[in-house]
Amino acid sequence: MRVLVIGGGGREHALVSKLRQSRLASKIWCAPGNGGISQQAECVPVNLADIPAVADLAETLRADLTVVGPEQPLVDGIADEFDRRGLRIIGPTRKWAQLEGSKVFAKEFLNHHGIPTASVHGIYTSTQDAIQKLKSLDYPVVLKADGLCGGKGVLVARSYSEASDFVDRALEKREFGDGGGKLLIEEALQGKELSFIVLSDGRDFVPLVPTRDHKRAFDGDLGPNTGGMGAYSCDGIISTATEAQIRERVVEPTMKAITTDANPYRGFLYFGLMLTSAGPKVLEFNCRLGDPETQAIVARMDFDLGEVLEALAEGKLGTRDLKWMPGASVCVVMASGGYPGKYVSGKEIRGLEKAEAIGGVAVYHAGTRREGSVYYTCSGRVLGVTGVGDSLDSARRRAYDAVRQIQFSDCHYRRDIGLGECRAANIGEA
Repeated sequence: MRVLVIGGGGREHALVSKLRQSRLASKIWCAPGNGGISQQAECVPVNLADIPAVADLAETLRADLTVVGPEQPLVDGIADEFDRRGLRIIGPTRKWAQLEGSKVFAKEFLNHHGIPTASVHGIYTSTQDAIQKLKSLDYPVVLKADGLCGGKGVLVARSYSEASDFVDRALEKREFGDGGGKLLIEEALQGKELSFIVLSDGRDFVPLVPTRDHKRAFDGDLGPNTGGMGAYSCDGIISTATEAQIRERVVEPTMKAITTDANPYRGFLYFGLMLTSAGPKVLEFNCRLGDPETQAIVARMDFDLGEVLEALAEGKLGTRDLKWMPGASVCVVMASGGYPGKYVSGKEIRGLEKAEAIGGVAVYHAGTRREGSVYYTCSGRVLGVTGVGDSLDSARRRAYDAVRQIQFSDCHYRRDIGLGECRAANIGEA
C-alpha cells in the first residue's frame, strides 16, 4: 500500500512513524512534512490550500490511500475532491467537517439530536449586542469563535472584563480572522475534560483509547489557549461505567446520525467532552485526530495501523479488534518562547539523539526543519516528546527525562502534563 499523509506537524509525524511499522505500507509520502518526518518518509511540497493540487499530487504519486491530518483541508472539501476522482481518503466530506469548522453548526446538530451539551446564551456578530448580553450574565461563561482558529478561539471567561476583551479582539480587531466573525456565548460546564476519539467507516465505528490534553500555555492551566501543550493516556483514566455513559449518551446517537445520512461520515471523529455531575457533555467536535492527543494514542497502539486504515477504506472496520498496550503514555510539547503569541524561529535544536536513546521514548517533530544533520525550530510548537510506561508516573518520568536532554534557545514547556492524574493517585512529581 502506497500511503500519502497530509500535514506537517507532530500528529503527522506520529502517524508516519506508526505507518512505517505496517506490513502493508510499501511507500510513505508526507505533504508537506517537516524536518523530523523527512527521516521517515519522502516529504513533498504542496500548497494545502489548493485542494485540486493536492488531489493531483495523490494521482501523480499513485497513492493507494491518503490520510488527512489537519482540519483545514477537510473543511475546504478535500474528501469531496478525492471522492469525485475515485481516490481513497481517510477523512469526512465538507458537510460533516462543519462539525469542527462551525461551532454554530455543531451546536445545532447536538441540540437537534438531543446529545448533551452546554446551553447557549446567544450567537453574535455585533460587538454591541454581545457586550450587552455579557452584562446580564453570571460568570464564568464560555466564548467561542465560530470558525477555525488553531485551537485559540475559545475562552472560559471568569469576569465581564475578560469576556468583553475577547469580544473586542474577535469582532473588532479581527484577531482570529474570518473564523472569529461570529461568536457563540454559552454556559461554562464544570467537571473534568476528556478527549474521546473514534474511527468510522461510514457504517461501524471503533473507539481509540481516551486521552486528556492540556490547552493552556502555562502550568496550573494558566495563560492563553494554545493548540495543545501536552496530552496523556492511561489505564483507568475513566471508569467502565463512565465509558458506557459516553458511548450510550454521546457517541452512539452521534454516529447513528452521521452514518445513516446519505453522505455518511468516514474517518476520525474527536469528541471533546466535559465529565459533569450530570454525565458527559460535548464541548466540541474535531473532524480529525487531535494534536498532541495523537502522539499519546499512537504510543499505545498494539496493532497494525495500516491494516486498520485499509479496513476503514474498504468499509470493513467492524471486523477489526484494536489492541492497546497496557500502562500509560505522556506527550510533552516543547514550544518556542512566546507561543501562542509572537515567537522567533530558526533556533538550533540540540540533544535529540540523547533524548531518543532513552528507552520508551519517541520524539515527534512538530515545527522543525532539517539542514543536513542539524535541526532548527520553524513553528510555535516544536517537538512532542512522548514517553510510555507501565504507569502514568513512569511514562511522565521518561518523557521529562527526555525533555531535559533537549535544548534550543527560548524553549518553553509545561512541567505538569498528567500531574493532576498522578496527584489524584497519590503519586509524586517527575
